[in-house]
Amino acid sequence: MPYPDEDPDWDDDLDADDSDNGDDTTVPCPFCRHDIFEDAPRCPHCERYLSAEDFTRGAKPVWVVVTAVVCLLIAVWLAFATF
Repeated sequence: MPYPDEDPDWDDDLDADDSDNGDDTTVPCPFCRHDIFEDAPRCPHCERYLSAEDFTRGAKPVWVVVTAVVCLLIAVWLAFATF
């Protein structure tokens, strides 16, 4: 490899070797919320193993929502019935 003062494109050759291929995408850990690599099998901070299910949060089951609404209606009804 020629010396920098002999080759005017010497800096360009160095930049070509340092290309970023985008493999270091980070996402938050679903347990400790630290940034981790997207394809990491285990969080280096909390040391918990990760799976695809950990990153997705599904909707609450219907029975949980219905129970909460019924309890809220009963509490409101009791609050007004005591007056």
